[in-house]
This record gives sequence, C-alpha cells and structure tokens, in this order.
Amino acid sequence: MAMNKIGFASVLVGGALALTACGSSEDGDTAGGDSGETFNLQAGHSLPEDHPYHLGFLEMAENVEERTDGRVTIEVFANSEIGAERELTEGMGLGTVDLVVSSTAPVTNFVPELEVLDVPFLFNDRESAVEILEGEIGDELFAKLEENGIIGLSWGENGYRHITNSKHPINTPADLEGLKIRTQENEIHLAAFEALGAQPTPMAWTEAITALQQGVVDAQENPAIVADQFSLYDANQKYMSLTGHVYSVAIYMMSQQTYDQLPEDLRDIVMEEGQKVGPMERDLIVEMEQESLQTLKDEGVEIIEDIDTAPFQEAVRPVYDQIEHQELLNRILDAQ
Repeated sequence: MAMNKIGFASVLVGGALALTACGSSEDGDTAGGDSGETFNLQAGHSLPEDHPYHLGFLEMAENVEERTDGRVTIEVFANSEIGAERELTEGMGLGTVDLVVSSTAPVTNFVPELEVLDVPFLFNDRESAVEILEGEIGDELFAKLEENGIIGLSWGENGYRHITNSKHPINTPADLEGLKIRTQENEIHLAAFEALGAQPTPMAWTEAITALQQGVVDAQENPAIVADQFSLYDANQKYMSLTGHVYSVAIYMMSQQTYDQLPEDLRDIVMEEGQKVGPMERDLIVEMEQESLQTLKDEGVEIIEDIDTAPFQEAVRPVYDQIEHQELLNRILDAQ
C-alpha cells in the first residue's frame, strides 16, 4: 500500500502533513468556505480491524465523508501498520499522522499528567470514570494535549485490564510472586506489578505475543477483548483472572497541524464527528467484552471470576505515593 508510507516519508521532506489535499481554489483561501479542495486523512491505531477502536474510526469516516460530500475522506490503518501507539502520537505532534486512537499509557510521554489515569484501581466503576473524563478534569487534560500539538476529540476505552498467564490461577497477590509479566512501557504499571511481587517486563505489544509464545514471559495484562482478538490461548495463556486492576482509558485525537490545514467548514464537521466517536466506541467495548470472555472460555481458558480485589488494592497502594501529580490524583479520588 502506498498510502501508509506518506506519513513517515513526509518527515524526510521537512515535516509536511500526512493530510493530502487535492484540487485548489483560485484565491488560495483555505481558512473557510468551499474551496473545492478534497482532503484524505490518515487514521492509525495498534489493534485489529474488528476492535472497537477501528470500528469507531470507520463510523467516523463514513459520517465525515457523507457530511462533507466526499471532500474529506479518512483512511484507517489497524495493527500498528503506520506505527505503534507511541510513534503514532509522535506523528501527530510532527504532523505526519492526522488521527489516532490510543490508550493513554504511551501518551504520558507527551502529557505527563495522563499518568494518573494509569493508577491501578483509580476509578470505582466505569460510570465514575466517564463522568470524570467528560467533565472539568477531562477538559483540562485535553488542554494539556493541545499544548503538544494534539487535539483531544473524545474519550474512549479499551475496557478493564485483567491478568492472563501460563502457570496457574491467580486469586491473590501471592500468586503473582516471581511471575514474569509483560507490561506496557509505563512506569506506573511497572511499579504496580513490582509491588505485587511479579517480575514485570515492559515491551511493545508487537513484541509481546512472540515473547508469550516462546515463554520469555509467562503472563500479560489486557482487556478480555485483546486476549480474544489476539488469540492468546495460542500463546500459552491458560488462565485469566478478572482483576480489573486498571480501567484502560483511550483517546481519539487529531493533529493540530491537520486541524489548521482544514477549511473551517470541514474542520467543524471532523471535530463534531470526532466528539461522537468515543461514547460510541465505549458502548461497543461493553458489548464485545462479554462476547470475548465467552470465546476465551470456549477456547479452554480458565476464567477466574470471583476475585477479592482488596488485597491487590492494598498491595499497590504505595504506588500512589510515587505519582508526580498528586493534586490531580486526589481530585479524581475525591470526585467519586
């Protein structure tokens, strides 16, 4: 595919936008009005084509194309095809990728305040999380994104993260003792699993599956939908414990450079559809999560459902003291 190389090639030619404009207006005006130009935007993420991340972008693309009479099209790339999450986020800042949906962990490299959202057992439940993210605190975090050349469109999710492993059922923190577990490249997740007695190994997801298959690591932690869609039962993962230790927040985002390039009338439509995509994607996650748990059971994975999370919460509590943004952490805790 030629299109998926535009973003990275553009870095070599002075950071030109991934956004591709065709046609031109006689007066050269791109600030507003119907200039007749058409724009092809590139959207990327790291999960499969049947994941709600992707389905959300497809819905957005369809609505944007329809509402702009075909003047804006969105091409969606799954499975890290145009970059893993961190590269995609960097690409937005550089203007080499137009639209991205990513879990927040890789984005903390650009907006450190987002690290708070990766604190284990931060939210009482999904409803509390959504209320906080779509309120004042979420708006403040989006403002921090803008300082880095990224526009937050809407809050999505990747579901609750659970632990799978190849060794034995995990019911208590003691069951994690010495277990080699792949984590995201995120300091809080690392600290949390160290506190639980495991041996965390941070790596990109693209490397993780091979590491699980080869027994380099014993375990991983992800939502059920990821375990299902990546067939982790074929990567030695025999047990899944529904610890729900992190509500995995995701963000639909757009490059500020892309925003600035779009004529005002088209920009407004892209923004409006981008604001709708997060809530729609969250609903899909809830629906597909239960289907994925059933698939995993059908494939022979033992699901440990009735976990007493209190000992896990107690074990990771010291990690809260390591959080740099204590005021934000306490605001979120106090808001529930």
